[in-house]
Amino acid sequence: MTAQAVIPIAGQAVTGRLLMSGNEAVARAVWEAGARVAAAYPGTPATEMLECVAKYPDLYAEWSVNEKVSLEVAFGAAMAGSRSFCAMKHVGMNVASDALMTMTLTGVAGGLVIAIADDVGLSSSQNEQDSRFWPRFAHVPMLEPADSQEAHDFTLAAFELSERFETPVILRLTTRICHVKGLVQVGQRQERPVAGFAKNVDRWVMEPRAVGRRLPLMFDRERRLRDAAEVSELNVAEDGIDRRVGFVTSGPAYMHVRESFPDAPVFKLGFSFPLPFDSLRRFAAECDRLVVVEEVEPLIETELKAQGVTLSGKDILPRSGELSPQVLKPAVARLLGETVAQEATRAPLAVFPRPPTMCVACPHLGVYYTLSQLRNVTISGDIGCYTLGFGQPWNALDAVISMGASMGMALGLDKGRSETEKDKKIVAVIGDSTFLHMGMQGLLDIVYNRGNVTVLLLDNRAVGMTGGQDNPGSGRDIHGQEAPRVDFVRLVKALGVREERVHLVNAYELPILLRTLREETKIPEPSVIITSQPCVLIKDYHALKPYTVVEDKCTGCGNCIDVGCPAIHVTRRDRVKKPSGREVDLAFVRIESAACTGCGLCLKPCAPDAIVHVDTLAMPIKIIRKSAELSQTP
Repeated sequence: MTAQAVIPIAGQAVTGRLLMSGNEAVARAVWEAGARVAAAYPGTPATEMLECVAKYPDLYAEWSVNEKVSLEVAFGAAMAGSRSFCAMKHVGMNVASDALMTMTLTGVAGGLVIAIADDVGLSSSQNEQDSRFWPRFAHVPMLEPADSQEAHDFTLAAFELSERFETPVILRLTTRICHVKGLVQVGQRQERPVAGFAKNVDRWVMEPRAVGRRLPLMFDRERRLRDAAEVSELNVAEDGIDRRVGFVTSGPAYMHVRESFPDAPVFKLGFSFPLPFDSLRRFAAECDRLVVVEEVEPLIETELKAQGVTLSGKDILPRSGELSPQVLKPAVARLLGETVAQEATRAPLAVFPRPPTMCVACPHLGVYYTLSQLRNVTISGDIGCYTLGFGQPWNALDAVISMGASMGMALGLDKGRSETEKDKKIVAVIGDSTFLHMGMQGLLDIVYNRGNVTVLLLDNRAVGMTGGQDNPGSGRDIHGQEAPRVDFVRLVKALGVREERVHLVNAYELPILLRTLREETKIPEPSVIITSQPCVLIKDYHALKPYTVVEDKCTGCGNCIDVGCPAIHVTRRDRVKKPSGREVDLAFVRIESAACTGCGLCLKPCAPDAIVHVDTLAMPIKIIRKSAELSQTP
């Protein structure tokens, strides 16, 4: 069958071989496995798993407010005997771990699979955390697929393993698996009977005495899981004719090893925790040398060394990033004492630099332009599109750590300031979804402890950074259906912020925003300024007439550039001397009118009023042509 999109049709879904990413393949397997409940919070590279699951019939799917809640929802369904699924990126498990560490004691009734997507290579994350620590910490099994087909097959196997041992199972993916596509053989949904919730306080109520009874069961389960790993078909010892070096590896690193050393023996771990030590010892004995190739921490290496196995690992390989053939080949050559061949390299293409920036007309642009006008201020930021406010031209963020941390950091900055900083203003910036995810508690703490902090709550009605997913602040659920929408003004008042200290401001009204910020940062108590305009990439946003620059009126002041809109381009720079003798830099600009959405942010700082609507004067021929081309683009 030819590759095609995975589209549910009349309650069924197409079968055969489909071209799928790892995320799509996992979602398909969740549906095929008969899962009834799926929950997640968006986070790259894991986001598409739930987006795809939600398109299938016969199951319930939701965007939860954070990863902990999503895992609790999935666990509740598993307690009731249903197969359930939860997905998150690596840092999400930090949030969900409080729930994880106890449900590993209770175990589950229905199968529970937890997909964690690690961002090896740091394509979109604040750290490169290795989620393979979690199964060791929680005493639960882990499976690691190496491609899209295995992402599908291992998900099905994970549900079977979960129910066989009554335990949550972690499915570990990386960005390389999540987003790369391959042909996948898929099947049909297999409905599963649901036994219902069986009341058993000794199992489900984890008070100390009950925990004491469950701990031996958990350790016995881990022993039985290790026996299962020894005979699992997911762990494969592949023979090779060049036995000078044998490799132990898992996940996408296996593909890199196979590409680099096609003739070498490889032990491929699919069921990667608990480790099958006996099988690994036998494999090591058949190789002259053993190299463990793992992304990113030396977990397998450390555990095998503890078993007395002689090997190389992070002594020859880097501790971060993907272990591509360009990394593996020279490292192993040096281990063997061989001359490292210099691979022919091509000079990089001269590509126009594309620094990270916000979208044209993004409502956050005006916020950071306004923040950049403030003086004597420290700004703590958060995780989202608005994290980009740290860069040029705004330079309007001083610290970003993790989701929701802007609030606690701001309170700490306030309480920990020195006498010389007592007049410094403290501002916290947080987005709507991040506020609901983990920021509300921080604001409550600021109020309760009488913090002198001004909070900028940027409501753009979407989880913008991960693709515009819905959340309780958007008024829509995962299927795009109408849902109750959070009233942020009422919410922050309910958290204790005094009514006169709560302001709702249009993000595009820069003078009002600047005045409100200046006033509120002078008040020595908690205040919240809510900017409410939709993300430009969601259907709630409605573009207006675009603008253009009247070249004869542009004085080169460059004020509009400071807004940071990508539709504004510098056409010419000059350096001139003023009558006073002081030299100044001028930057003459044009607006890419085909990209402009008419938000008007650039009008406010334009000193000579050189920015007008395109229909105010005859449009240049180039703009007409460009607009015509774009209008014909499907």
